[in-house]
Amino acid sequence: MKPSFVFFADGFEEIEAMATIDVMRRAGMPVITVSINPTLQVTGAHGVVVEADALIEDCDLANAEWLICPGGMPGASNLFACEPLTDALVAHNAKGGNIAAICASPAIVLAPLGIIRGRDAVCYPGMAVDGCGVNWCEPSMVVVDSNVVTGRGPAAACEFGLTIVRQTLGAQAALQVAQGMLIA
Repeated sequence: MKPSFVFFADGFEEIEAMATIDVMRRAGMPVITVSINPTLQVTGAHGVVVEADALIEDCDLANAEWLICPGGMPGASNLFACEPLTDALVAHNAKGGNIAAICASPAIVLAPLGIIRGRDAVCYPGMAVDGCGVNWCEPSMVVVDSNVVTGRGPAAACEFGLTIVRQTLGAQAALQVAQGMLIA
């Protein structure tokens, strides 16, 4: 299986990133955490410092299973300001590659790039951008539209991760992980 990449920027929402990574790894999916900072250390929105597996310039994102953007502010804005990441997201989407974003990132990262134009999506309440051509599906917690998964916010983090697992490995794999976590 190809690796999936979860992107860390200063100000990322810790639970959204870590729960997604945890769920995916429990399912046996290879996940690489990627810092868009000049160092591996990244500070979350609530002061939690994590060390990513790799720097973005050292990753081959062209052959990814998933490109995943956690939310948080200013994390989502920092992700959008990272040209290597936005270029990779646009290219990955153009070839039908899997993309996932949660919380602020669907509105702050994916919508301005046109990735969710004409699609169903969710984001953190109050972050939805009018006039961008997105069908915002509030109050859904997680929405799948073709190759894109979006999640509403921190409370959706485990379901967001399970949805990524379900889209990749099937319903049974997602159910097994959920049962092991006492979610199902």
